[in-house]
Amino acid sequence: MEASPEGYQVNAVEDWVRQNVPELTPPFDWIRLEGGHSNLTYQINDQNGHSAVIRRPPQGELLPKAHDMSREWALIKALSTTNVPVPKPYGFCEDPEISGAWFYIMGLIDGKPLYNSDDTRALVPESQRETLAHSFFDALADLHQVDPDAVGLGELGKRDSYVGRQIKTWYRSWTSSVSGANFDDERAHTLQAYFLEHLPDQGPIRVVHGDYGLHNCLFGADCTVAAIVDWEISTLGDPLADLAYALNPWPDPSDAREIAPESPTSLKGFPPRSALADRYAKRTGRDLSNLPYYIAFNRWKSACIVHGVYARYMEGKKSTEGVDLESLRTRIDLSLTLAEEAIDRG
Repeated sequence: MEASPEGYQVNAVEDWVRQNVPELTPPFDWIRLEGGHSNLTYQINDQNGHSAVIRRPPQGELLPKAHDMSREWALIKALSTTNVPVPKPYGFCEDPEISGAWFYIMGLIDGKPLYNSDDTRALVPESQRETLAHSFFDALADLHQVDPDAVGLGELGKRDSYVGRQIKTWYRSWTSSVSGANFDDERAHTLQAYFLEHLPDQGPIRVVHGDYGLHNCLFGADCTVAAIVDWEISTLGDPLADLAYALNPWPDPSDAREIAPESPTSLKGFPPRSALADRYAKRTGRDLSNLPYYIAFNRWKSACIVHGVYARYMEGKKSTEGVDLESLRTRIDLSLTLAEEAIDRG
């Protein structure tokens, strides 16, 4: 065990587990796990050979709604009753006296995420890449088939226009970052106007993950999704926005340019993006005729996010040591270009 697992009062936590999680037997062997948006995440091994994962926010003052353990816990617990792959929910502690913050314990998943092409090369044989792609989109389709009211998630978020709210949020981010970045692009404004003018009617409300990618799925030895993780920005909304975000990193023969070689989907053996979208449509029965709008919106949103990051660097709010600022400008430009191309295709 580490001398002192960061952020945890070990004796208090293990006493709480004795009283609330009968499946686990303290004392634990604590092993720090990396990743997970800076949340303090540890593997805990008990006296009977059982392993689990404990997770709490980072120490210090947090932004409102950041690192929301209660949201993650609610989703994992609710979705564990469905066929959506999530870790087993063991327990949630909302008494900050135990360890200074809310925390939860979930099952340990024998699986790994994919962050880049090296991960794909090491973990996913070419013969299994179609299997992985199908499992990845099938899991998303299964999530979007869940009625949130039926599993107790009906109050997870607002029910008005998800995309409309996102446009407002990220356009505000762009405009407020222009001065700090000393950089504007007229396309950001014309695209925002286009998205508002063509805002689609929102279909049935579903749980949207918000950051559904290969980095937030754990893939087992069979190259299928063993669990979807990192639910802290999930809410209720339009599932097609979630789908478009998930599709964007996947290549297609219709693309004017190749995706970045470091992308986990850049290697041979994966189905084209269009085939994966068709698979999702067949599994869910959803009409994807307006998918180019959602693809474009997500590209524009990515530009807004990177623009905000670029502004913080330019304002000196973040160290620029080792940071290629020109590459950030290039990413903004490319994202806006891809947004325009998606609209043209539509």
